Amino acid sequence: MIGTILSHIIRFFALILLQVLVLDHLDVLNGLMVPYLYVLFLLMLPFELPAWAQLAIGAVTGLVLDVFASTPGMHMSACVVMMYARLWVLRLLAPREGYEFGSRPTVAHMGFPWYVTYAGLLILLHHLWLFFIELHRFDAFFGTFFRAFLSAGFTFALCLLAQFLTSGKDREHR
Repeated sequence: MIGTILSHIIRFFALILLQVLVLDHLDVLNGLMVPYLYVLFLLMLPFELPAWAQLAIGAVTGLVLDVFASTPGMHMSACVVMMYARLWVLRLLAPREGYEFGSRPTVAHMGFPWYVTYAGLLILLHHLWLFFIELHRFDAFFGTFFRAFLSAGFTFALCLLAQFLTSGKDREHR
């Protein structure tokens, strides 16, 4: 139990630092693709976590990123919306017998098709919310949607890469 909590805390700090120190300074396609890898921390939270804890962790994660990025409330609101949607997405994708205790929402534990649906929907929702809140208007709807879609695809690819690079740890826990 303590090891699991410690691994989540380490993942939180590592992903926030990577986001703030490296990814926020990337200029991919002249700002058209913006990766937000920190959402991987939220995606990998345990299934057993109560709803209030998921929402609180999402709010704190977004708040920390807002402090570093000087974006008052934008990341916080996007993370809370994503975590609220996570509750519904997990119910929709749940196996008939429910999630096995101790399983994690990763490619290694749940399979590639399940993960593509789960992470793809939540990352896209997060990015759509974030980019439309950032813009504060809908007159450039298609441009903003295209930017959010490209950024979500880039973020999803980075999430898959991160899981592939750390999959040795998953095999050891089995």
